Amino acid sequence: MTVSLWYLLVAVALIAAGLARFLLVRDRVARLVAMNVLGSGSLLFLLALAARSDPVDPVLSALVITGLVITVAFTGVAAVLIRRIEGLREEGGAP
Repeated sequence: MTVSLWYLLVAVALIAAGLARFLLVRDRVARLVAMNVLGSGSLLFLLALAARSDPVDPVLSALVITGLVITVAFTGVAAVLIRRIEGLREEGGAP
């Protein structure tokens, strides 16, 4: 078993676990964590594809780095939105 195949298998497991959790829970924070797991799986999948060739593909590596930055920004914005929605719910202003 090569390292690329191992990364692909772990990536598929992360994608499957994140997608299943995202579809099965109603809690917004749990969905955010599930989306982060799903995103990590997709980034690991891209890394496994980049590592297939002898010189690592720099384009896919750059996509992974960009994806990490976008994931951090998305998580921060989503956490703030979840906090505001939950605050409105406690006040009785939103469903």
